[in-house]
Amino acid sequence: VQLQASGGGLVQPGGSLRLSCAASGNIFSINVMGWYRQATGKQRELVATITYYGSSNYADSVKGRFTISRDNAKNTMYLQMNSLKSEDTAVYYCNHRGAAGGVVTDYWGKGTQVTVSS
Repeated sequence: VQLQASGGGLVQPGGSLRLSCAASGNIFSINVMGWYRQATGKQRELVATITYYGSSNYADSVKGRFTISRDNAKNTMYLQMNSLKSEDTAVYYCNHRGAAGGVVTDYWGKGTQVTVSS
């Protein structure tokens, strides 16, 4: 599975960005996709996940500001980020998780930089 993330950039506090993650290759038919982020000097953390059927989960720090969605026909996931704060600055990674034969496998994209600064 190959994951290509895009949409990062520099934005002022209070602004918005929309990230996209396109999946290709041997995609699991039933999967969970998600966004994680890693700020400089910190561990990678969960931002949001969404199941194949659209059930989503968010980190407390982004609830009410970020919205995860996906288009299964396009094998693409999105993250709409509103009311961005400086603490949202990080490299954002997309993740594709599936299971086959009882084995869970994670695939990761290369990441896209999001910088929130005035």
